[in-house]
Amino acid sequence: MAQTISETPKHDVETFFSKCSTIGAYTIFPSKKVNRKPTINGMRGLSWHVKDRFDLTLECIRRHYARETSPLAETLVRYGDFFQLFESFEGYVEFFLFQDLISPDGSVQFFLPFDDFESSPLPSSVERYRNYREALLTFVEARNSRIDDLSSP
Repeated sequence: MAQTISETPKHDVETFFSKCSTIGAYTIFPSKKVNRKPTINGMRGLSWHVKDRFDLTLECIRRHYARETSPLAETLVRYGDFFQLFESFEGYVEFFLFQDLISPDGSVQFFLPFDDFESSPLPSSVERYRNYREALLTFVEARNSRIDDLSSP
């Protein structure tokens, strides 16, 4: 990614970092380790198939609720009590205001074309990085608006 980012205008990188430092770009996961194994957030970053991408994490969570396999399946099962709080994937999405990443049919809208976790999740070119950045920023801005709407009288 260093080469790709170095080929991206500095202003675009700074804007991306700035907008991804807003509340709409963050979510919470349980922070306590279970059985001394990595947390959800830790495994999101460590997994070669996810590499900290939230759209891919959300797909893993969707599959968890559907009792399907995913690169984070073992980790998500360890935190089953957390996910039971929301009763369903739809409940999880609604609680955390992730509606803007969900298609009308209930599937996850990915920031880049999705190939079922087969290839590297990292953008492989400046163009793909630009597409990823734009898709992520669209989501973050929409989620920031949802959060703002809920917090305004």
